[in-house]
Amino acid sequence: MSPNAIALSVIFTIVGLGSAIGFYAGTHHKMSLEQWTVGGRGFGPILMWLLMAGEIYTTFSFLGASGWAYSRGGPALYILAYLALANVVAFFILPPIWDLGREHGLQTQPDFFLAQYRSKYLAAFVSVVGVAFIIPYLQLQLTGLGIIVEVSSFGGIGRTRAMMIAVALLAGFVFVSGIRAVAWVSVLKDFLMLLAAVSIGIYVPHIYFGGIGPMFATLARVKPAHLVMPGATNNLGHAWYISTVLLTALGFYMWPHAFGASFTAKSADTLRRNTVVMPLYGLSLAFIMFTGFAAFLAVPGLSNGDLSMLTLVRKTFPAWMLGVVGGAGALTAMVPASVLILTASTLFAKNLYRPIFATAMTDDQVAKLARIMVVALSLISLYFAIYSSTTLVSLLLLGYAGVTQFWRLYWNDCRGFRNRFFDPHQSGPNRWAERRLLVSVPQLCSRCYRQHARARQGHWACGELFGERVRRPLNGRA
Repeated sequence: MSPNAIALSVIFTIVGLGSAIGFYAGTHHKMSLEQWTVGGRGFGPILMWLLMAGEIYTTFSFLGASGWAYSRGGPALYILAYLALANVVAFFILPPIWDLGREHGLQTQPDFFLAQYRSKYLAAFVSVVGVAFIIPYLQLQLTGLGIIVEVSSFGGIGRTRAMMIAVALLAGFVFVSGIRAVAWVSVLKDFLMLLAAVSIGIYVPHIYFGGIGPMFATLARVKPAHLVMPGATNNLGHAWYISTVLLTALGFYMWPHAFGASFTAKSADTLRRNTVVMPLYGLSLAFIMFTGFAAFLAVPGLSNGDLSMLTLVRKTFPAWMLGVVGGAGALTAMVPASVLILTASTLFAKNLYRPIFATAMTDDQVAKLARIMVVALSLISLYFAIYSSTTLVSLLLLGYAGVTQFWRLYWNDCRGFRNRFFDPHQSGPNRWAERRLLVSVPQLCSRCYRQHARARQGHWACGELFGERVRRPLNGRA
């Protein structure tokens, strides 16, 4: 068999197996709106970890990280920083979000803001913004998938055709199985991604330079400026690095699909455990970036840095390995794309169309409309992916610029909880202690939802302020 045929066979086998898992995932469950969107809130630690990893590590992880290491150099290190910090933020904010979701039956991010602000128009606006900025993220996944399959198949299948096939498959298994399809396909995707990333990240530097250390020594000797800020750019210096890490760390779980995924967990402790171990999974990105730095030396002069890893892999490995990389990369695009489509469809049907245009709709009718929107949004994203040429990182940062605005709503909500806890009319030592201690918003938010119910009944509230436990009566009386 020709290299083209071998690579295509492996890619089609992997994508076909992943799609079959996706269709099978929902066969034993009645796909009500609750099951379709949040999996009946029954995902345990392992399935939750796979779901979160499946949503987080995307086409950008496969191509964008290595592409920026190749074309920008030092600024690419922001990727490792924001992923770790985002999970620190998530450790504090996701458990209380889950608590409120369990109590009120929330399924989406706009549901959360509706419960807190009591405004269906605000929830509808959040839905519009969420869908609008999910589209570039979807475009990123489909564009990356087309690149991966085209290069990995030695041009045997074109970029547009690859995207069309993938969209048809992922729209199909999302339509049938909902969020369960995403979680179960992530099992295969995560295994293959870790295998491919670690294998390539270790083997490529070893082949060309004798190891990872010698590779960086060579790069530091040949092009030392490539490893420091601003790298190969003129404006991506330390100020850009700090602001971008802050933007993306705060915005990471403000994405509607990541925010809503917290409602699928079995318990708040499941979310805490996952945020603790998730940065370990992020170490796989370091190996992908190693490949980008190696490609900078081994295959210089590429016009599109996003192709650097695949170009070097095609030059180095046999056809079957390139097929494995291509299949893993395709699933790495399809899994997050599927949850993005599911989320955007649910936002439109449940939080925009029903409350504003058809208040009498039942949950079953909402579920049917959401499934129709799966097809519509898939086609819209496919159109943009075919006819737009924006780089992968630019698409990612565009999306973050939009969804991070939701942090302001969450921040204001936390301040509102603080006002409910600490009576502004109380005086004496309790009031003095409140003024004297600075309140850490994440620390306060980690307890405010659970205490709010007790606080409204006049019980004592506890705020953990920088490790010091302070107790105050909410009504001003001991």
